[in-house]
Amino acid sequence: MRAETLVIQTAFLGDVVLTTPLLSALAERHGPLDVVTTPGAAELLETHPAVAEVIRYDKRGADRGAAGLWRLGRRLRARRYARVYLPHGSWRSAGLALFTGAARRTGFADSSAAVTYTTRISATNHGHQVERLLRLAGPLAGAVPPVSLGLTPNDRMAAERWLTERGLGPGFIALAPGSIWGTKRWPYYPALAAAVEGPIVVLGGGEDTALAAEIQTAAPGRAHTAAGTVSLRLAAALLEQAAVLVTNDSAPLHLATAAGTPVVAVFGPTIPAFGFGPRGQRDLVVEHDRLPCRPCSSHGPRVCPLGHHRCMRELSVERVGAAVAAVTGGEVRGAIRSGN
Repeated sequence: MRAETLVIQTAFLGDVVLTTPLLSALAERHGPLDVVTTPGAAELLETHPAVAEVIRYDKRGADRGAAGLWRLGRRLRARRYARVYLPHGSWRSAGLALFTGAARRTGFADSSAAVTYTTRISATNHGHQVERLLRLAGPLAGAVPPVSLGLTPNDRMAAERWLTERGLGPGFIALAPGSIWGTKRWPYYPALAAAVEGPIVVLGGGEDTALAAEIQTAAPGRAHTAAGTVSLRLAAALLEQAAVLVTNDSAPLHLATAAGTPVVAVFGPTIPAFGFGPRGQRDLVVEHDRLPCRPCSSHGPRVCPLGHHRCMRELSVERVGAAVAAVTGGEVRGAIRSGN
């Protein structure tokens, strides 16, 4: 059956994960829908129950530029969508929506491309990003749909196999030390690994392998790395087996939300009030609440604008370790004090 609804979401991976409640709400109203997203995020949505088909848009690779936009636009137009939703307010996404020829194109009124929309929804700076995005769907008939990924039995079997091969079972501590934004990286993950009890699994991309190696060195025999070696789906399935994830303000935080895993989220240049914090009842945020320079940007800059990076440097191993212990009921060995 042909989908009549299209969602175009080509933002960062975490944004795509936080769009899944919107997908569920729209599918409840209009039936399974198609999604245009990046190649990196596509695999996470392929088995989502709200999604009929995932359409990859490699906007920085094979589909870059006007020619790539035109090729994809022609494909989308042939599908004759009745409606398009645009949680990502870029001109590129708006161009694809126009290409579809859909009679209804819904996005946020504060988008730079809002002039191209037929329905403009007032944006809000309050609340979590999940609820903000759900405004595009209009009033909900029931409860807010959860952040979800639609993992399969095969995904979970692969995670069990990965853990068994390393002599691990459920209940490990997961660490996600990376971020594409340099100032969002808390610098003491190796010291935390040395301080906590029990097995550790490090998650991240290929760019995080050096950080993962440092963590393994700090906790020899206890720390195992999946950074850069497993798919996003397998990483999410591994998170389902974790007792807690310690992470920066980055995509793994939202993967853990989807997996139902408690989170200890370390925030530095950004703040949870931006709408991208954890959502679980057992989740904890560790942040420096006495710095007048926080927050310094919406994403977190590559380097500290003031040159001191105190927002992360002064969050101690003891403090983050205490949050881990509070979530897991475990213990933390004598940690090196690093400030606040």
